[in-house]
Amino acid sequence: MKKTVLVTGASAGIGKATAILLAQNGYNVYGAARRIEKMQNLNVYGIKPVVMDVTSEESVEDAINRILREAGSIDILVNNAGFGLEGAIEDVPIEDARYQLEVNVFGAMRLVQLVLPKMRENKYGKIVNISSVGGKIAFPLGGWYHASKFALEALSDSMRNEVREFGIDVVVIEPGATKSEWGTIATDSLMKISGQTAYKDLATKAHKLFTQLSDGIPEPIVIAKLVERSIKARKPKTRYRGKEMNSRVLLFLRKILSDKLMDRLIMSQIK
Repeated sequence: MKKTVLVTGASAGIGKATAILLAQNGYNVYGAARRIEKMQNLNVYGIKPVVMDVTSEESVEDAINRILREAGSIDILVNNAGFGLEGAIEDVPIEDARYQLEVNVFGAMRLVQLVLPKMRENKYGKIVNISSVGGKIAFPLGGWYHASKFALEALSDSMRNEVREFGIDVVVIEPGATKSEWGTIATDSLMKISGQTAYKDLATKAHKLFTQLSDGIPEPIVIAKLVERSIKARKPKTRYRGKEMNSRVLLFLRKILSDKLMDRLIMSQIK
């Protein structure tokens, strides 16, 4: 019997690539996003588009109830919906910071709360949380985004040991830089928010670096394959990371360097 998968943020980037790949490999896939018009081309793969705003309780409950009615259960949840905003912590309007946490943390965890009862009943389930290398390393001008991903990492670690006895796996995927509209939105917001403030020099240098690094970064399918691997594994790893060398090196250095040496390394790149 086909396993039913819910992929959030399926209208673009990693979410879209993941939904397509899983559908092509025999899963019953529901793709969720706010912009259902951007998911109509998923129908050709047999993916069922669902309107969902993860910050709206009514929207989330309606979507989950629909899937449970149609499929009977949600066997695998891929929490991919995310919102990226760059800017100095002082500059980012608190309502925007709050929204980032609503999407990346509370929205994801509310979905977890809604799918877990049926997973526990079935004694089977996979919860895949799309985090980031930015959930392990915090760069200047991305504080609110990093806060959301650090939180997602911690919640995943706690939940993994809470649900293990019910046959449910919790997996974290940590992409590095990946081609998507998220990157453009985040870097554009950096200059809008901090390009004319006390942090303008730092923002200008960071924006230049981000633009330079945008060439040659992996396509979303690379991360989609990591998600598929984690789902298929009988005993999945707790974390899967992309093969992008810069990210792997940074994660290694984060382990061995002191905070001040890591600060020095990061700031040496923003010049």
